[in-house]
Amino acid sequence: MITFDGVTKRYADGTIAVDDLNLEVPTGEITVLVGPSGCGKTTSLRMINRMIDATGGKILLDGVDVRTIDPPTLRRGIGYVIQQAGLFPHRTIVDNIATVPLLLGWDRKRARTTAMELLERVGLAPEMARRYPFQLSGGQQQRVGVARALAADPPVLLMDEPFSAVDPVVRTSLQEELLRLQAELNKTIVFVTHDIDEAIKLGDRVAVLRVGGRLAQVAAPAALLSAPADEFVTEFLGRDRGIRRLSFMPADGLRLRSDLTVPVTADASAAARTAAAVQTPWLAVVDAKNRPLGWVNPAELPEDGTLAEVRPLPYGTFVLGRDSLRTALDAALLSPSGCALAVEADGGAVVGVATRESLDEALAEAASEVGSASHDG
Repeated sequence: MITFDGVTKRYADGTIAVDDLNLEVPTGEITVLVGPSGCGKTTSLRMINRMIDATGGKILLDGVDVRTIDPPTLRRGIGYVIQQAGLFPHRTIVDNIATVPLLLGWDRKRARTTAMELLERVGLAPEMARRYPFQLSGGQQQRVGVARALAADPPVLLMDEPFSAVDPVVRTSLQEELLRLQAELNKTIVFVTHDIDEAIKLGDRVAVLRVGGRLAQVAAPAALLSAPADEFVTEFLGRDRGIRRLSFMPADGLRLRSDLTVPVTADASAAARTAAAVQTPWLAVVDAKNRPLGWVNPAELPEDGTLAEVRPLPYGTFVLGRDSLRTALDAALLSPSGCALAVEADGGAVVGVATRESLDEALAEAASEVGSASHDG
């Protein structure tokens, strides 16, 4: 556990970066510090490993005041990942990852073996071990940065906007990789970001800081979205916080229909009869294993045509039992039918179709819950 006990950071010119911060970072969880520029989130992070020293209060690491620990010793026991990875350009990737173990006195063979294992764990191919940082993409470099931070198996990991310099697709991939690693390793992670969506996705707890370094609210993401503490937190979360909250509501409760699919072997006239029987202009086309191929409007096809000849249309799916209501809604918005296909996690077979009506029901229920939670708060 990391504890901020009345921590203040005041600079010589009188600027207060962090003001009387009281915060607990639970062991084995991801705590995200988020807020606008100038709110002291990076300063707070850097005070943990004494890159910056507090001018007031205490930071306790498992009950021990960090100011009683020699800074180099403290930092070797804490993983640290920054925005630009901070790799040594003159060292190979495997030697970059092995840096801290070697500083701790590990023999070279053990350090490099661990580095190779971590290279694979963060999703990089073994042949990258002999490359240099300039030969890797930005996303690959960030993965190496994470691997290096984990090399000595530290209990604490500090991450200062580590994914903000990469494109959105790579960023999503890195976020999911971090969540996968955390599920395996259960580190105590303090993660700094200015992006509320990233904070909500990654955090077990989210601490929102105001400009001037004061804590506005700390809560689990769902609770934060349901009941922001005040107007500042509400504004920072944005007008679409209701949509964000759908990420924490399972899609399992959606009412599904099983009569809106048609096999790819059907012809257009048979599909038209099926569509007429269920009173819908759209049908989901599935293959022999009941996996989705796309959506089709039989009325737009020649009667002697077969569905196999139809170019697959864009469609959206969500995995029943795993995905959220937000994912299901997104799948419906991507679909020309306005419906979402629920599929099995194993094999991807279609379980049923969530129609606009069932999605409307779920959204109305979610809105009711948000309103109730806000009123209670």
